[in-house]
Amino acid sequence: MMRITILMMWCALLTVQAAYAANTLPAKAATKSVPAQSGNSDPQVGKIDAVVAVVNDDVITRYELDARVREVVRQLKKQDTPLPAADVLERQILERMITDLLQQQYARENGVRVDDTQLNLAITRIAQQNGFPSLDKFSAKLEADGVDYKKFREEIRGEIISTRLREREVESKLLISEGEVDNYLANKARIGSAGAEFRLAHILVVVPEQASADKIQAARERVEQALSKLKGGADFAQVAAGTSDAKDALKGGDLGWRSGDSIPPLFMNELQNMQPGQTSAVLRSPSGFHIIRLLEKRSANAPVVISQTHARHILIKTSEIVPEAEAKKRIMEIKQRIEAGADFTEQAKRYSQDGSAQQGGDLDWLSPGQTVPEFEGAMNKLQPQQIGVVQSQFGWHLIQVLERRNTDVSVQQKRQQARVAIGTFKSDELFQDWLRQLRDRAFIEYRIDENK
Repeated sequence: MMRITILMMWCALLTVQAAYAANTLPAKAATKSVPAQSGNSDPQVGKIDAVVAVVNDDVITRYELDARVREVVRQLKKQDTPLPAADVLERQILERMITDLLQQQYARENGVRVDDTQLNLAITRIAQQNGFPSLDKFSAKLEADGVDYKKFREEIRGEIISTRLREREVESKLLISEGEVDNYLANKARIGSAGAEFRLAHILVVVPEQASADKIQAARERVEQALSKLKGGADFAQVAAGTSDAKDALKGGDLGWRSGDSIPPLFMNELQNMQPGQTSAVLRSPSGFHIIRLLEKRSANAPVVISQTHARHILIKTSEIVPEAEAKKRIMEIKQRIEAGADFTEQAKRYSQDGSAQQGGDLDWLSPGQTVPEFEGAMNKLQPQQIGVVQSQFGWHLIQVLERRNTDVSVQQKRQQARVAIGTFKSDELFQDWLRQLRDRAFIEYRIDENK
């Protein structure tokens, strides 16, 4: 079971990668229809229906691109983020749409789907996090704000699919060695980052895997131009929106507050010599070229004592083959057997579809925030030795609390925190690598300049 809470805000923007043009049109590429007005002789109609990009066997139309641009502009204005040049913003959004479409295609080909039940559960969670007790009131508020609810649902579906692809293609294969943990803790002690939090803004210019010298030089020139604009007094958010390939680009590159634990050593080494308001030089990583700005810095008073729960669980996943009702039926049958005297460990080894199955479902000691909210909420309501059932985006869980304790942050806890921090930034880099490989294998033809 994933121990990192998954935040699925609908306006989150996925990583935008560098574009690659191809030379030939695939035989199966087709046009896509858009709403038409009968008898309209306006020459703009053909332009609206034009194809702006071919992505394998699918296309992106001018109508779709314009609609997305309008939505992003509305969001940027709402956030008071200065708008980049119109053509730069349009190209950034097109790159985002291509990345989204490639993930959708890969998901279809590999059977990764999100049914309406799972989607409704995710949207209900978002509504509750924003203070709306029901989906009806939440959808009414979105419509009042000018957001098409049907499009919103599909945005959320796409975010969940992207999260599942990341779990499947990256996080399930992520390995963190003891040596990496040792080096991380030693580096943290050396630079004195314990207890510090940083609010950062970030610009990333991606360098494709196995890029030629010309492409690397082009990326370097692009990021150096951005740095030159910043040194000349340009607004960081505006430069990020027009330059950065990172997922937060259209939010001005603002990464929010980050603890030292969750910042890559490459950035932390630079931050030690920076004061709030200062901007770094160009930094190089396997992902590409970076510029960071330290917006604010503060001390973080982490609690000395935390409450931990030792728990175990059994998971029955939902899927197209195993719908929600069937998964719930199976978990309730297991619960009844355990209540009648069956051994929890044996039931977990036999039926659980989680990685903890071979350990009898044992999750070891859990600290706050290590599990998804639904699981943690249900677990916290249980007394030791009590069992309960809850549904999350992963499926249906049978949880048993074994014991609880209040404990100081120990060496073991610090190592676990280090693992989570290392996993976070390694996962980010590996997912960007995977997206670049997805693009490298794809046929992409740009036609945006043909129909302006």
